[in-house]
Amino acid sequence: MNTNKILERFPLFSGLEDREIAEIEAISISKKYHRGALIFSEDEEARGFYVVIAGRVKVYKLSSEGKEQILHIISSGQTFAEAALFAGSSYPAFAESLTETRVLYFPKERFLNLIRKNPQISLNMIASLSHWLRKFVSLVEELSLKDVSTRLSKYLIDLSAQSGRTSERGIECELDISKSQLASQLGTISETLSRTLRKLRDRGIIEVEGKRIIILQRETLEEISSGIPL
Repeated sequence: MNTNKILERFPLFSGLEDREIAEIEAISISKKYHRGALIFSEDEEARGFYVVIAGRVKVYKLSSEGKEQILHIISSGQTFAEAALFAGSSYPAFAESLTETRVLYFPKERFLNLIRKNPQISLNMIASLSHWLRKFVSLVEELSLKDVSTRLSKYLIDLSAQSGRTSERGIECELDISKSQLASQLGTISETLSRTLRKLRDRGIIEVEGKRIIILQRETLEEISSGIPL
């Protein structure tokens, strides 16, 4: 694996010279996780952060009753746990691999030493943390102010924009996580998610075939995602 070439593709390391990329590569540790492996636990000492090379990782919280709330799904090309470099000494959530996953792990102290020497990395880190802050603000707004049909419709609109393809039937897209995981990400339970999918299907807005969703009425789905009741 040519780690140097891989790192150059990450926004976190953009604008750096080959020598600087080589320094970053030198402190990285390659790790592999099987599907369902726990990468770290909430309140575990934060010893570093991660770059996903291949696979997907879910970052989530657990309530005192054991209910799971997915905060982020991290895909190839993204980083996670970098906030732990600066804020506190422990991870604020759990991280678990959703698939066979390969990551590069960056030990905290070694990476902080590089940041002290290179202001460009600091600027890139600020941009990365700002991105996650916007995602958290959006998540809080959706969970507190929007109902499940609005959240689900927005998710399907975003999914179709990222990976949908147009066919004679409509816009077809594949759920990239299980329905129970999707329910957790949307802040609801599987039964409520299933009822909402049925309502959208019965209205002729979507078709559901396992994990495949066919959007038949995109404009109507966009209206629901904006807050118009289903």
